[in-house]
Amino acid sequence: MSSNTSTTRKNSLRAAALVASATMVVIGVQTGSANASAEKSNGGQQLALSAGQRASAIRDAQGDASSTASKIGLDGKEKLIVRDVVKDADGTVHTRYERTYDGLPVLGGDLVVHQKKNGARDVTKATDADIAVPSTTPSVAPSTAKKSALSAAADQKTAKADAGQAPRKVIWAAEGKPVLAYETTVTGVQKDGTPSKLQVITDANTGKKLFQNETVHTGTGTSTYSGSVPLTTTQSGSGYTLTDGARGGHKTYDLNQGTDGTGALFTNSSDVWGAGRQKAGVDAHYGAAVTWDFYKNVLGRSGIKGDGVGAYSRVHYGNGYVNAFWDDECFCMTYGDGENNANPLTSLDVAAHEMTHGVTSATANLRYSGESGGLNEATSDIFGTAAEFYANNSTDPGDYLIGEKIDINGDGTPLRYMDKPSKDGGSRDYWSSSLGSVDVHYSSGPANHFYYLLSEGSGSKVIGGVSYNSPTYNNSKVAGIGRDKATKIWYKALTTYFTSTTNYKAARTATLKATADLYGSTGTEYKAVAAAWTAINVK
Repeated sequence: MSSNTSTTRKNSLRAAALVASATMVVIGVQTGSANASAEKSNGGQQLALSAGQRASAIRDAQGDASSTASKIGLDGKEKLIVRDVVKDADGTVHTRYERTYDGLPVLGGDLVVHQKKNGARDVTKATDADIAVPSTTPSVAPSTAKKSALSAAADQKTAKADAGQAPRKVIWAAEGKPVLAYETTVTGVQKDGTPSKLQVITDANTGKKLFQNETVHTGTGTSTYSGSVPLTTTQSGSGYTLTDGARGGHKTYDLNQGTDGTGALFTNSSDVWGAGRQKAGVDAHYGAAVTWDFYKNVLGRSGIKGDGVGAYSRVHYGNGYVNAFWDDECFCMTYGDGENNANPLTSLDVAAHEMTHGVTSATANLRYSGESGGLNEATSDIFGTAAEFYANNSTDPGDYLIGEKIDINGDGTPLRYMDKPSKDGGSRDYWSSSLGSVDVHYSSGPANHFYYLLSEGSGSKVIGGVSYNSPTYNNSKVAGIGRDKATKIWYKALTTYFTSTTNYKAARTATLKATADLYGSTGTEYKAVAAAWTAINVK
C-alpha cells in the first residue's frame, strides 16, 4: 500500500495494508455469466454502463471537448482530454477531463464537468489557478531534470535506477502557481525488492525538484488463514486454467520466483485446485473475483477501469519477497511468498485494498502525497473493508480492523483501527493543519474514522463480536447511517467530485454533494455526513 519506502523497515511494515495468505482446496466453477447485476439506480445513483456504452459516451464527449472548453471559460491554448464519463439516473452527466496547455500535459489540471439534464453546468477543478506560463521554452536542459530524478532515486535507495526515457515537458499545476516543468520516470528496485517507478517533477527554469511520487503501491504481511472458496475457471482441452471469463478474462499466473513478465498461467488436469504452488494462485484468483463482484454488484462498476476488462494476478514473485503490489502500467496485482518463501502474501484483503488503488487511479487519481495521499490510502482501506464485509467469508468475517489477521506487531493487535485510528500508535484520529506532513498511511486515519462514524456512529458497541469505542473531536454523539450508504457516498464522491488534489476540506464538500445527489440535502443522511466530518474536526 505504501509508495514511499524512506521510513525504516519497522515503520514500513506497520504502515502497510492487510495482507494474508490462504491454504485451501477448492472446486472450480467454469466460466459463465455473472449471477447478479448492479443495483437498479434512481435519482443521483450512477447508471451501470456497459463497456460499449461507456466507450461511446467517451467518444461523444471528446467530440464536444472544444466546445466544452470554451463554455467553461478555458484559455484558447487549453484543450480537454476525456478520461471518463459517469451518468446518473436523473440524466446528470459527469465528465472527467485532463487538460493540456499549448500541447503540454497539465499535471494537477484535471477537472470534472457536471451537466444536468436541463443543461445547467457546474465544474469541479483540481486547481483554481489560471493555467498559463510565460513561455514553454525551458531554461534548463532535460539532462538537469534527469540528474535530479536519479538523485531522488538514490536518496530513497532505489537499486538499478534508470531514467531511460527522456524527461517530458509538462505544466505543473498541482501546487501553487503553474510552472513549466519536466516529468521524469526512474525505474529500478525499492529496498524491499518491489519494482520502483518513481515520478519526479523538476522546475524547467530553475532545476529545482518540485515533487516526487512512487507509483507502485505496495502492502506487507506474514499471516496465514484458511478457507474453501469457489473459483471461476475456463476449460482448455482436457484441463482447466485460472482464467475468469465471467470477470473480464482475469488470469492468474505463476512467476516461479521470477520478477519479469507474466510467468506461466496456472493449469490443472481437473477443476479441483489447491495442491502445492496452486494455493497462492487460488487465493489471488478468489481475491480478484470478490473485488470485481463487490464493485459490480454493490457499486455498479465493471472492472477496475470501469471498462469491463479484467486485470491479472502474478504470484510467487521473487525470492523471499515480503510484499505485494498493484502496478497501473501492467494493470496487475503481484504477490511475493514472504519470509523464506513460506507464506505467500495473497488474500482477499490485499486484493481489495491494492486493486482499489487502481480504481482511484482510474477515477480521481488522488496525488499520493499530503492530504490527498491520506485520502488515497483511506479509500483503499474503506473499500477493502467494505469488500471484506461483502465477501461474507466465515473464516475472515468483515470488521473495521485493518490487518487483524497479520499480527504485524507481534502481540495479536491489528495494523489499523477505523473506530479510533490512534490506537495503532501512529495514525491521527482528527484533522489538523499538520496532517499533510504525516505519512499517508497515518494521515488516512481521519478519513477512516469518518467512514466508521458515518457507518456505525460514535460510542461503545459490539459489531460482529468485535468491540469498538469511537470518540469524536467535539465530544458529540454521532448516529451512523449504515455501511451500505456510507460506502456508496464515498464511491460517488470519488468518481464524480474528487480530483487529483482533493484535501480533507474538499472531501467534506464532495461527500456532501454526493449525499445530496443520492439521498437529498435535507434528510438524515446529509445531516449525518456533515456531523461525521465535524466529529473529526473537518468543518
